[in-house]
Parts: sequence; C-alpha cells; structure tokens
Amino acid sequence: MVGTVGAGHLALDEVHRFPNGPVRVARPGGSTLHWDILGIYRETLAGIGAADRAAPIAGIGIDSWAVDYGLLDGDGALLGNPVHYRDARTADAIQRVRAIVPDDELYNVTGLQQLPFNTLYQLATEVGGPRLGCAETALLIPDLIAYWLTGVVGAEHTNASTTQLYDVCARTWATDLAGKVGIPARLLPPLRSPGQVIGTLVPEVADDLSVPRLPVVAVGSHDTASAVVGVPAEPGTNFAYISSGTWSLVGVELDEPVLSADAMAANFTNEGGVDGGIRFLRNVMGLWVLSETLRTWKARGAPADLASLLAQAAAMPRLRAVVDIDAPVFLPPGDMVARIENACRDTGQHPPATPAEIVRCILDSLALAYRRTVRQAAVLSGRPVDVVHVVGGGARNDLLCQLTADACGVPVLAGPVEAAALGNVLVQARTLGADLPDIAAMRALIHSTHEPRRFTPSGDGGEWSAAEARSMSGSADSRGR
Repeated sequence: MVGTVGAGHLALDEVHRFPNGPVRVARPGGSTLHWDILGIYRETLAGIGAADRAAPIAGIGIDSWAVDYGLLDGDGALLGNPVHYRDARTADAIQRVRAIVPDDELYNVTGLQQLPFNTLYQLATEVGGPRLGCAETALLIPDLIAYWLTGVVGAEHTNASTTQLYDVCARTWATDLAGKVGIPARLLPPLRSPGQVIGTLVPEVADDLSVPRLPVVAVGSHDTASAVVGVPAEPGTNFAYISSGTWSLVGVELDEPVLSADAMAANFTNEGGVDGGIRFLRNVMGLWVLSETLRTWKARGAPADLASLLAQAAAMPRLRAVVDIDAPVFLPPGDMVARIENACRDTGQHPPATPAEIVRCILDSLALAYRRTVRQAAVLSGRPVDVVHVVGGGARNDLLCQLTADACGVPVLAGPVEAAALGNVLVQARTLGADLPDIAAMRALIHSTHEPRRFTPSGDGGEWSAAEARSMSGSADSRGR
C-alpha cells in the first residue's frame, strides 16, 4: 500500500497484493505448519519496487500478525521457516509452562491473555531442541523482514508486547521470566519504539530494486496496533474498537494496564500501543471461521458466492442457532461446517442446514462474542462504552456490523477497512516531517478523509442474552481457560 499524506489529505493506493497461507510439511511422526517466509519477503520486495514505480516514496513501514518468529544463528542466517501459530505443537504448552510459572505470576508481569500460540509457548516447545541451541536471536515477522531490508536487529514494542515475554509495566523484556522457562535472554533483541528510524535499505536491496536507500521506519508493527491508530474516534468519546479480520481484537484504549484477578480470569490482554498507551483487549476467533467454512465448501467442489450468501442470511430470523465462536475447536484449520453442526447438537440446538443458515449462525455467534467482550472490557477497565468502532475487513460486512450494533446495544461506526495501513503510513509520515503531533491529530485526519458508516442498534437485548446462554450451555469451560 502506498499512502499519501498532506494537509487535509490522506489516501491509500494498493500497488501489489499476493496470497499468503500456511504450508504443511511432513516429518517423521507427523507434520508441521510453516510460513513461506522467503515467499513473503520476495513479494515484499516486489511491492516496494511497484510502490516506487507508482510514485517516488519517502519511507517504508512494516506491520504484520503477531507472535510468530524466525530464529537467526550467530551469522544472522535463518534457522528454518517460521512455524505457523496454528500448528499443533503448542497444544499442551500452557500446562507445561504453568508447572514452572503460576498463572498469576505470569499475568502480573506480562498482562497477557492465555493463548496457546503466544511466543512464550512456541519458544517453550523448542527448549532443549537443536534450533534453540543454535539460535542467537529471535525476530518477530515484521522485525525479520526489516532485518533483511536494513541489516539492523531489533524488536518493536507493540509487537514485543504480544509475546508473553514482555514486562507490560516496565516496558522491557521479562528476561527473568524467560529464564525460568529455559528461554535464553540472548534471543530477545534490543527494543525500539514506533516512529524510530530502523535504518536504510542495504545497498544490495536498493540496487536490485533500482530505488534509493530509503529509510525503514518502525511503526506499530503488530497490525492491530496500527489499526487502532487508524480508528477514526473523535476526542472525548468513550469508544471500544473491533479490529475485525481473520481474528477480531476487541477492546478499549487505556493509559495503564489492568492486571486484576478479574481481568486475568476473563482472559483479557494488555498490549502496547503506539505512543505508549495500552490496548486492553481480548482475541475473538473472528472471520477465520467464515473463511474456513468457504474453503471447506470449495474443497467439496461447491464454491459459494459470499455476497449472495450474506444477502440470504440477512433475510433470516436472527439467533436461530448460535455457537461459542471462541471455543478451541474452531482454532485449527479443518471442516468448520461439521464443527458448527456438532457444537449446535452439543448445546441442544438444531444445526443450520443450508449454506446461508450456516453463514447466519457464524455471524450471529460472532456478534454475540463481540457483545460479551465489549461489555467485559467496559466493566474490567471501568470505562463505559458509548460507541463501537469496527475497522478492518469486517467493516465491509454490513450484516455483521448491524448485528454488532444490535448485540452491543450501542451505535457501530464502520471503517476504514484499511485501518492498519492508514495507521502505518501516518506514523511514518510524522517521523518524516508531517504535522501530526499525536494520535488525536492522526485520527482527525482519518475521520475527515475516511468518514465511517453508522449502524444504529435495533431489537431486544434480552434475546441476545438468552442466545448467549444457549451457546455456552454445552461446556463449562468452552474457551479453554
């Protein structure tokens, strides 16, 4: 994405897009789900070249998903393809770490939600293994790409805060915690802040792409951190945000972390934000369930048109069948249709029968999860929520946005879709001289150039409460805490 920033002007242009998905590789006794990191880097280079051909660019900023990493040896060489966070290797990692570090100690230091794929648990599975023994540095995905572009090793704070190896109060690596689990402190690189210039393109990259030695600027390299910058909230409003994509990150902005026993029990996370704030949020399974359902149908030779299915689903009565979308069964790739049917049967409901009914079940269930999480965020943080901002790909889904307004009982403001890219380029622009002194100024520019769409709540909140109880009735511990 190429962003153009000026006085009263903010525009994005897509110049290069490529598919990105996991690659399963067989090994003795099983298989491992990897990222094709060299393919990602190749396409990143192609994107930089395309961007500079479209118009001379002033800088580069990189954001990506969180938690996954590459290991480098002492010569800076990558020790194998990074493992995908949906790989099954961490299935019992929480229990293994819990035997060493109690949950309350872990939460008091890191403030992080217990998710089996957090970097802490991924690295814990490698303790005693050959890769970790040879490794000198662990770099999260955007930091790995930045290293290949600039030759500079480091870790950006917002993404580091997602690892469960970061002290959320001290804003440093939790090296004592890492040591208890057997993770060498040498793996944790120097930290840097959004807005810091990482370095310039190494000569080999600049020459290969026929571009100047452009600066690479640290942004909110966790894509949700950039997306939260891209929320067009007006000053003084009590808002929650939903960064809605493959995952949905649902929460509020705070000045300080919430490390209470109630927050830990609710499995809320405290992640760093651009300019030092806290993203107090919870991961919700997100549109992954819908996209994997569409993939299941396609694999069966029955590809479905999403626009048509959404139109049909919108005409159906709501809340006929709902599931706990956060249940662990929905995390790995596979047959989501069968899992939804089984979850409905387990909770005494008739499973949805047609593709449109399945889509409606997914979206109703997702809106229920949003409702639950928004309300928990407000109670745990002591901050009321008067409006919900939905950004990311889910902002395109009118049915989901309306259901979210109905479920939460407050207006929903939808858009921009490319909030992460907007947050990324605005942080770069400030570093490179734009008059954007703080996030409020960035958001004001976004609001004036990308006005969100409004969805007003309708219906009876009581029916949502009843549906939530129904969806959760099959398991006393449906989210695996």
